[in-house]
Amino acid sequence: MSNYHIKHLEEYYQVYRKSVRNPEVFWEEIAEEHFMWRKKWDKVLSWDFTKPEVKWFEGAKLNITENCIDRHLYTRGDKTAIIFEPNNPEEEAQHISYRELHEKVCRFANVLKAKGIQKGDRVCIYLPMIPELAISMLACARIGAIHSIVFAGFSSTALASRINDATCKMVITSDGSYRGAKTIDLQGIVDDALEKCECVESVLVVKRINSEIRMKEDRDEWVQPLLDNANTDCEPEIMDAEDSLFILYTSGSTGKPKGMLHTTAGYMVYTAYTFKNVFQYREKDVYWCSADIGWITGHSYIVYGPLCNGATSIMFEGVPSYPDFGRFWDIVDKHKVSQFYTAPTAIRALAKEGVEHVAKHDLSTLKVLGTVGEPINEEAWHWYDDNVGKRKAPIVDTYFQTENGGIMLTPIPYVTPTKPTYATLPFIGIQPCLMDENGVELNGNQVEGKLCIKFPWPSIARTIWGDHQRYKDTYFSAYENKYFTGDGALRDEVGYYRITGRVDDVIIVSGHNLGTAPIEDAINEHPAVAESAIVGFPHDIKGNALYGYVTLKETGESRNHDNLRKEINQIITEQIGPIAKLDKVQFTNGLPKTRSGKIMRRILRKIAGKDGDNLGDISTLLNPEVVQDIKDNVL
Repeated sequence: MSNYHIKHLEEYYQVYRKSVRNPEVFWEEIAEEHFMWRKKWDKVLSWDFTKPEVKWFEGAKLNITENCIDRHLYTRGDKTAIIFEPNNPEEEAQHISYRELHEKVCRFANVLKAKGIQKGDRVCIYLPMIPELAISMLACARIGAIHSIVFAGFSSTALASRINDATCKMVITSDGSYRGAKTIDLQGIVDDALEKCECVESVLVVKRINSEIRMKEDRDEWVQPLLDNANTDCEPEIMDAEDSLFILYTSGSTGKPKGMLHTTAGYMVYTAYTFKNVFQYREKDVYWCSADIGWITGHSYIVYGPLCNGATSIMFEGVPSYPDFGRFWDIVDKHKVSQFYTAPTAIRALAKEGVEHVAKHDLSTLKVLGTVGEPINEEAWHWYDDNVGKRKAPIVDTYFQTENGGIMLTPIPYVTPTKPTYATLPFIGIQPCLMDENGVELNGNQVEGKLCIKFPWPSIARTIWGDHQRYKDTYFSAYENKYFTGDGALRDEVGYYRITGRVDDVIIVSGHNLGTAPIEDAINEHPAVAESAIVGFPHDIKGNALYGYVTLKETGESRNHDNLRKEINQIITEQIGPIAKLDKVQFTNGLPKTRSGKIMRRILRKIAGKDGDNLGDISTLLNPEVVQDIKDNVL
C-alpha cells in the first residue's frame, strides 16, 4: 500500500485528506499492514477531549520489542541495527546487528526479571549515550516494565524528584560518562539523589569510564557479570495496546516537572510511520539523529521509530566540538550517513567556526537533513543548506513536543517545497488550528494565533503520571475540545506553519525547554536573594539564553556581585543542571509588578532584548519607577 511511503506532493495531499476524513480507516490500514500483532484490536479509536481520554487500537495485544527486533531476525538478522560512535574518535565504533541486539536485550530483560522487576514497575535509566541505554530501555519494554529515562546532564536534585514522582523501583546508571575532554561522575550523582528516594530497591551500574566507585552494599551491583550469566532468550510480555510504555519528564512553566505517559500501540505506529516518511528512509541508508535518548527525540527517532523500520541508527556519545568542530562531519563521512537530524543550536555553533571544518569531509552520501528542538533561524538554515547539504539534501524543520510522541509539523523531503524558518505542513493525520485571544478559530491564511490540535493522533500522551487533573488543566482547558500546544504559530499565504514561540513561561535554550519557575525557586534559596525573575533573550548560538533579574536582601547589598553571580549559577547547576545556568545576572532595586503583585515579565523581556524604549504604557504598574532603574543598568 503506497500510503506508507509518500513520494510526491499530490500523493501527500491525497493521503492527508484520507487521514483526516476517515482517520480510523486510515490508521487501521497502516497498523494492519506494517506491524506484528498478537491479537488485532476490537476498536481503532475512542476519544473525548473533555475528560480527556484517548484510546487507540483498543483490545490489541503486542510487544513493541517484537516489532523493533524479533520480526527483523529472519530478513535482516545480520544487518546493523545500532552503530555506537564513542566520545573519543580513537576508540573503535561498535556495530550491533539485529541478532546481537536481540540477544543483548533478552539478557538484560532476564537480569531485570531476576532482580524482581515485573510488568508495570518503573525503572529509572540515568545513562550516557552508550549502547546499554538503548538496550536497557528495550529490555524494560520486553518485560512490560515502564522506563523513565532521565537525561544524564540533570543534577541529583532533578533526578531525585523524577525518581520519586514515578516511584521507581530500580535505577540503571554507569560509573561515569565521557563528555568531550571531561568525565562526569554519574554514580556519585545517583548516590546523592538516592539519599532522598526511599522507593529504589536496587541500582545496576554499567562500567564505562573504569573509575573507582563506592558500591552500596545490598543495593548497587555491576551489571556486566549478571548479563554474562543471563539467558539469551526472553519471551516478550504480551501487552495491551493501551498499557504504559514509558514516562518522560518535561519542564513545566510552574512547579515540578510533568511526567508524560506514553502507551504502547499508538506510539509505535505513529513513530514508525513518521520516521519512514519524514526521513524517506530506504533499506541501505545509515541514519543519524544526534539528540540524546534522554529527550523525546531520542526515544522516538533514535530507538523506536528507526528500529521498527529495520533501520541502521547511530548513537553518538560525544559532543560536536570534540576533539574539534569537525566531529559531526567526520562521523557523517566515516559511516556514510544518509539522513542527519540535529538541533539548530548545534548548527549555529558549528557555523560560527567557519566552513573549513565541513569542507575537509565527504558529505556526498547525505540525502536528508533535519532540525529539531526549536525553530531554525534563516541564517543557520542557509548555512546548513549551502555547506552541509550542498543544496541537494532537503532540510526538514520538524516540530513536536514530549507530549506529542512524534513529529507533528514537517516538510516531507523531495515532496514538500521547503521554506526557511517554516515547519511547513501538518504531518499525515494531524489536524492543526490557530486560535485567537477570544478562543475563536482563525480560518484562512496569513493569520497568527495559538497552535492547537483538533483531533487525537496515535502517539498523543495519555496523561501526566499520577496527576490527570494537571494534564487536563495544562493541555485541554484553554480551548474547548482542543489540545493546546502552548506555542504560538502563524500560517502564511500558502498554508505553511511557522512556530513563533512559547506563550507561557517556558524558555527554549539550546533546544531544551526550561520552565522559569523552578529556576527562580532555586535562585531564591540563596540567603542574600529577596526575589528573582528569569526571561529569555536572543543568543547567537543557543537561540535564547537566560537573563536573571535579581533583587537582593539588605544582607546581600554590600557583597561582591561577581561572586554572587557565581554562587547563584552554582545553586542552579546543583538543583536543575548546568543547562539552566544564567548568561546574565542583573541586580535590581525591585521588579516591575502589577497592582495584584504579578511580575511583568513582558517588560523584563523587552529590556533584556535591548528593546527597552518600546515598553508601552507602564503607568498602571505598582512601582513604575523601578523600570527606569532596570533600563539604566541593563547588561
